[in-house]
Amino acid sequence: MNTDRIQGNWKQLSGKLHERWGQLTDDDIARIAGQRDQLIGKIQEHYGIARDQAEKQVKDFEASLKH
Repeated sequence: MNTDRIQGNWKQLSGKLHERWGQLTDDDIARIAGQRDQLIGKIQEHYGIARDQAEKQVKDFEASLKH
């Protein structure tokens, strides 16, 4: 799923984001508003992981949406 489609479907994806990253708050998700870099940063912040790990998680999440 490309970035434009993620941004366009952000409200529908917010539930899936909560399922995958339960520590993200509704406010976090609202502020991210489909911006991939901001999502990666919030995942790093909440889970205390390195940027490359957060990027891999987001990439895997995006791949799971293609099915």
